[in-house]
Amino acid sequence: MTIIEKILAKHANKSVVKPDEIIDVFIDTRAARDFGGANVVKNLIDNGLKLNDASKTCFTFDCNPGGSDQKYAQNQQYCRQYARENGIAIYDVNTGIGTHIAIDNGLVWPGSTFVSTDSHANIMGAIGSFGQGMGDQDIAAAWANGAVWFKVPKSVKINLNGKRPVDVSAKDIILNLLSIFGANKLLGFSVEIDGEEVNRLTMDERITISSMATEMGAIIILFTASPEIMKYCEEKTGRKLELIQADKDAVYEQVHNIDISKFVPMVAKPGHPHDNAAVASVSNTKIDSAFIGSCTNGRLDDMRVAAAILKNKKVAPGVVLKIVPSTDQVWNQCLQEGLIKIFKDAGAMVSNAGCAGCAAGQVGQNGPGEVTISTGNRNFDGKQGKGFVYLASPAVVAASAVAGYITEPTHIPSQPAIFEKKEYIKKSSVVKKEITEKPLLVEGNVWLIKKDDIDTDMIYHNRYLTITDIKEMGQCAFDNLKGYEDFAKKAKTGDIIITSKNFGAGSSRQQAVDCFTSLGISCILAESYGAIYERNAINAALPILTYKPENLMVADIQNGDRIKVDMVNGKMTNLKNNKTVEIDKFTDVQIAIYKNGGLL
Repeated sequence: MTIIEKILAKHANKSVVKPDEIIDVFIDTRAARDFGGANVVKNLIDNGLKLNDASKTCFTFDCNPGGSDQKYAQNQQYCRQYARENGIAIYDVNTGIGTHIAIDNGLVWPGSTFVSTDSHANIMGAIGSFGQGMGDQDIAAAWANGAVWFKVPKSVKINLNGKRPVDVSAKDIILNLLSIFGANKLLGFSVEIDGEEVNRLTMDERITISSMATEMGAIIILFTASPEIMKYCEEKTGRKLELIQADKDAVYEQVHNIDISKFVPMVAKPGHPHDNAAVASVSNTKIDSAFIGSCTNGRLDDMRVAAAILKNKKVAPGVVLKIVPSTDQVWNQCLQEGLIKIFKDAGAMVSNAGCAGCAAGQVGQNGPGEVTISTGNRNFDGKQGKGFVYLASPAVVAASAVAGYITEPTHIPSQPAIFEKKEYIKKSSVVKKEITEKPLLVEGNVWLIKKDDIDTDMIYHNRYLTITDIKEMGQCAFDNLKGYEDFAKKAKTGDIIITSKNFGAGSSRQQAVDCFTSLGISCILAESYGAIYERNAINAALPILTYKPENLMVADIQNGDRIKVDMVNGKMTNLKNNKTVEIDKFTDVQIAIYKNGGLL
């Protein structure tokens, strides 16, 4: 078996599991953040559910460590009260990013299972552990049952051969891989990375790579734990651990041999983490701000790299450099090593530990037209504000902050570029719609949106995450998707959305599903879905189905056509021309959850 199969088999009390098998998986550690945590509690209370095991349950407040938004502060306090009443551990504000806390506090270990409302919970692959981001209902179910259903993913192996160039960081490795595989070529796969150079990667470097599995569309990026990582986790857990590694005869859906010696320093261009280019090709691009932090590049190794470049230098005039260590432990180590002084002397703003602007709840957001270079993992339109975000390594970000434009550490100029300020423009709000119940056979008018990789920020932007009333969510649907900002005003009850590949990529936010329920959308058809989004839709009883693009062509469906969708039998009929084609029908699990009105 592969690594993922071994972990899931053990936690399903099975000797063997196979790809596409649906199993109930016992979860060792079940977490909820200040984003999504209040909704998890609400789901439990509203459904009369009790905790399975408080000792395996925790809250992590990393989205908005400062509670700077009143709704966030309210939700945090709501979670605190529930934690006190039920004996749940809470890693409160200023502790740091929940996934990193889980590793550094021994809450996870090689071979363990972990779920959270954080879509980057698959960061646990860095230590050979299974982590998965899930929506509010999934997490509530895990808290109540101790287990969740899961479909065993197919496995892919990537062998990185050759010697890594000295100027190529872990961030460059994952950006190079994103350039090769894009956002959906590995959609739904568990990816194992191996190779001689990989064996030399530190835990911090592996965290960087694994943290962007979600951006690749993968369920998880897994590494076999190194001896150093095994020792670290044994110290943190206080017990002897078993090394989990793939069998020599493990079966992989794909095996890719890639020459790492050809990798170069990379940046992801604004809009998509997989739209990558060599740093040299975008050098001299003027920036307004820079950000070093996030679960991808907020570790101590990252801080040391940034400090080495910033020492005895100044951030370019007009450029705002924001630095946010991933945990309070990292922050304090930076203080002890004098790194905080280096950052402050350079003119950087250093904030308390947390996700920062990457999660919209802390420093790091940008304004309209502002160009930011960031060490984060996502640069979707609107993800870090209203500006444009390039993604790069800590070294490139630090060098660019000093230069005033994108550059490599070896090409920092003697004189920085001149800054030019931009205006902030506020958007108007949209109109909410009412929800309706939907049968297994539906008719509706088509919204044909032929775009790949429509992410959750395009569907339901992170600035609306504090909304907990589903009746209000419809007004926010697609208002961050270019060309469809007025969708909520024009959509009618019963309408059907037909879109392309990897719909719902990105965040674990349940609201990106619930906004369509709020509007009364009767179903969604796509070529494929983001893994977390698919689960959220199924669990919320929002009908989603997949189709083959050639069948869509046969049916000759155009925008505005009225169609009939048979979810049980897997049929779609264009009522304009009476052409019927096959689509993928509901699974038994999907039917059961749908008939129940949702997972809970």
